[in-house]
Amino acid sequence: MKLFLLFLMLVCAGVSTIRAAGPALEEQTNFRSFSKSTNMVQDASQVALPEASEKTLSFYRSGNVLWGVRTAWSLLLPALILFTGFSARLRSWAEQRGHKWYFAFALYFIAFTLLSFLLNLPLNFYSGFARLHSYDLSNQIFSKWFSDVFKQLAISLISGLATLWIPVLLIRKSPQRWWLYTGLLAVPFLILTMLIYPVSIDPLFNKFQPLQDKAIESKILALAGRSGIEGGRVYEVNKSVDTKTLNAYVNGFGSSKRIVLWDNTLRTLDEDELLFVMAHEMGHYVLGHIVKGIMFNAVMIFSALYAVHRLSGRLIARFKDRFGFSNLSDMAALPLIILLGQLLTFIGSPIQMAFIRHQEHEADRFGLELTHNNHAAATAFLKLQQHNLSNPRPGEIYILWRSSHPPIGERIDFCNRYRPWETNVPVRYDE
Repeated sequence: MKLFLLFLMLVCAGVSTIRAAGPALEEQTNFRSFSKSTNMVQDASQVALPEASEKTLSFYRSGNVLWGVRTAWSLLLPALILFTGFSARLRSWAEQRGHKWYFAFALYFIAFTLLSFLLNLPLNFYSGFARLHSYDLSNQIFSKWFSDVFKQLAISLISGLATLWIPVLLIRKSPQRWWLYTGLLAVPFLILTMLIYPVSIDPLFNKFQPLQDKAIESKILALAGRSGIEGGRVYEVNKSVDTKTLNAYVNGFGSSKRIVLWDNTLRTLDEDELLFVMAHEMGHYVLGHIVKGIMFNAVMIFSALYAVHRLSGRLIARFKDRFGFSNLSDMAALPLIILLGQLLTFIGSPIQMAFIRHQEHEADRFGLELTHNNHAAATAFLKLQQHNLSNPRPGEIYILWRSSHPPIGERIDFCNRYRPWETNVPVRYDE
């Protein structure tokens, strides 16, 4: 799901933010050490939720501070480049050397991306490497982190040079309707990205291979057959070289769709817990979450592009002397688009997070209805607690702006109580 947010920033901001390589779920499902639980359970089939340890709470609090710093910096950096007139000077430099429009744009984009990369590098190093090692959540050596960071930089440069000239050109050709045309192009580009990312981009960072345990693979395939899934693939990836945390996810579209298990997860969860995790991921396919996600994000993209169109005109009219340009079609307006894109992403995050949390909750429900193994589902979440660090009952601001999954505490509570088949109540996804 994080790919949707990156794509929204790619379209609205004109360039994706360069971030350091690190665990895919740095804050959402990170749990590790807990004190002795004081919770009472109704019967042996239910699972108690231990209370968070001080180390867990420390990681949670520092993560909130880091998020605040990142959010502020993501707005401050493009604002500084914009209001100091540096972007206009950089555009003049690129035009003097590029001569033709595309080459001037390419020079500007490369210089701007490299500058942003360097200015973001200290914060990325702390958040993606130093902080995770300080909490004993990472196995990644510095050379791997450094290599992954520059791979991400190369991908951003190549993808930007290949595609970002299109919305810039649309702004030049159609100043009033560029947002509509860009939004129409964004949807097929989003689908194309989902098709190629699992097979072309992900393997650049880690080794993917078919599931090696054939016994568990046969049970997963049988579970998929019961779900009505055909042609799906299950892969394992050697994420243990990067992280000590656990994860599994679904990505891809059409022929590239796949369920991915981290090798850490395979070694930590028992068979019943793995089957629930697989049932959860299958739920995303069966319930059409990928297609629904595309439709939802298409609406978000159109809304964001239109907002950028309306807001940018007013800001340029007021600050054109400081900006050094008088229309959005000027390539020097890129930091303005980034600034507005970051601001709109922040404003829209609660909506985005709520939509994804709903899908994750329904995938939990699907997994329980498919396996009827509530205890294994709950203990799988507990093992996430034991191997990661996070707050199982985070605050409302965290949930609204940062949590793409329901809090682990809520998920365990749901596993403990959702048993309609025991009382002959119809299940939601019986068909």
